[in-house]
Amino acid sequence: MVVHIETPALLFSATSLILLAYTNRFLTIATIIRGLKKAYKEKENSMVLLEIKNLNLRLTLIRYMQMAGVLSLFLSVFTMLLLFLDQQELGVYLFGLSLLSLLISLGLSFWEINISVDALRLHLSDLTEKKEVK
Repeated sequence: MVVHIETPALLFSATSLILLAYTNRFLTIATIIRGLKKAYKEKENSMVLLEIKNLNLRLTLIRYMQMAGVLSLFLSVFTMLLLFLDQQELGVYLFGLSLLSLLISLGLSFWEINISVDALRLHLSDLTEKKEVK
């Protein structure tokens, strides 16, 4: 298999956009956690504590998503360097690792999205229960 120097460069824009999306998720969740912490200090509510616990898990997943995404980008750049230095075979293997790292990042993102959707459904469940009672 032959990989040209342009091939790993194709991942740059995709990986950069993914990392931007992950950072936006992180910042949004951090803001929500700060608000929930303030609400918990004012009125100690176990439901708020459960939400914070859920968000903490999501933050952990986002950290690993970002780490895998950055590793993918790093390996792509290193692959380009190896291809530039005419180290084709090593470059191919490193590019494969880069793709695997990106795949792991996307898998973690899928997991985090599922947790987010489940949490929102739970949060809205009291509204649907009230509507069914009426």
